[in-house]
Amino acid sequence: MLAGGRRIETVWHGPGPDVAPTLVFLHDGIGCAATWRDFPAALAGETGCGALVYSRAGYGGSDPVALPRPLTYMHDEGFLGLPELLDAAGVRRAYLVGHSDGGSIALLHASTPRSLPRVRGLLLEAPHVFCEEVTVRSIEKARDDYLHGDLRGKLERHHGGNVDCAFWGWNRAWLDPGFLAWNIEDCLPAVTVPVLVVQGTDDPYGTLLQVDAIERRCGGTVRRLILEQCGHSPHREQRERTLSAMVAFVRGME
Repeated sequence: MLAGGRRIETVWHGPGPDVAPTLVFLHDGIGCAATWRDFPAALAGETGCGALVYSRAGYGGSDPVALPRPLTYMHDEGFLGLPELLDAAGVRRAYLVGHSDGGSIALLHASTPRSLPRVRGLLLEAPHVFCEEVTVRSIEKARDDYLHGDLRGKLERHHGGNVDCAFWGWNRAWLDPGFLAWNIEDCLPAVTVPVLVVQGTDDPYGTLLQVDAIERRCGGTVRRLILEQCGHSPHREQRERTLSAMVAFVRGME
């Protein structure tokens, strides 16, 4: 699909946007459409919604981007890249399903007038609204694993020729000293649609302080699901509880 002048990798499941609401899946900082595996199809099947899964520019099978990424790359996607994609895909009613960076992008988009009335709710996994020390430490470890371990090979299976673009675009931005001041809490009062936040207690990339801030600052209702013995990817690590909570959230909106 072409959006904003770039070729964007997309995968569709279930009914089209002219028939039912669309679940729009926004991947994490080193993910892409493929790394969601079969979760989008399962959520679509349980809710009766369609599912649009996409790889942001620089990831998966989408067009590459120039490096380094600006420290505003999540703002850029939330304010411009995502709405361009939704327009190109003809999405009329949307639920944004965001993981990690994708959750932050979903919050940023939902804070803009352009998101309404199309966006009906947010389903977020391990989103970030500010930079924590634990996040930086884990991203430093990921850099070491990429340079000296097997992380690059694992990511290359999903990103192909985009693997260095995907990894370094994310890693260098988060490890830039200027990123320590990154904070989107001021955007949260403008998020008035209902929000579900799913967070693992053992997430190496963020703490429950992120959930607390979202619940405290968002302008609409916020529900939380805190999963014990769960890390950064609830849809993989505790699939059934995550799926059940998201299904109930969407059904309660329709």
